[in-house]
Amino acid sequence: MSTTTTTTTAVRDLLAEHAAAHAAREPERIMALYSDEPVAYTLAPPLQQGPDTEYGTVDGLRRWMATFDGPIQIDYQDPVVTAAGDVAFVHTLTRMTATPAGAPESFSFWFRSTFGLRRQEDGWRIVHRHESTPFHMDGSFRAAVDLQP
Repeated sequence: MSTTTTTTTAVRDLLAEHAAAHAAREPERIMALYSDEPVAYTLAPPLQQGPDTEYGTVDGLRRWMATFDGPIQIDYQDPVVTAAGDVAFVHTLTRMTATPAGAPESFSFWFRSTFGLRRQEDGWRIVHRHESTPFHMDGSFRAAVDLQP
């Protein structure tokens, strides 16, 4: 696959808008970045999410956002974009920082993200999103949320 500068810029702009919409706590802006029938494998259950699952809707995102005070900061570290034609893939390390509702301070952790995008008439849209957190392979199966790049 080859990637043009224009495509890389457009996809990185989409990720910047994704992060800005989280910080502004605007679920409508977030969902506007997705295709009509996206598939997501996110950190929250169930194993697969789509437009008919809790976090695949504006109302579901609104309920999730209500569990935090203040902005939900999403940072994508050096996203790598690969594209050809109307399809693009991005992989990046992602940091989320937020303050649980009523908590005295925020938390921050890193996880892995991959996005599949398709160029549509109105621009690039997310059709697939995958997030994962490594876990300790010592039999405890604890999420390794203390890792940093």
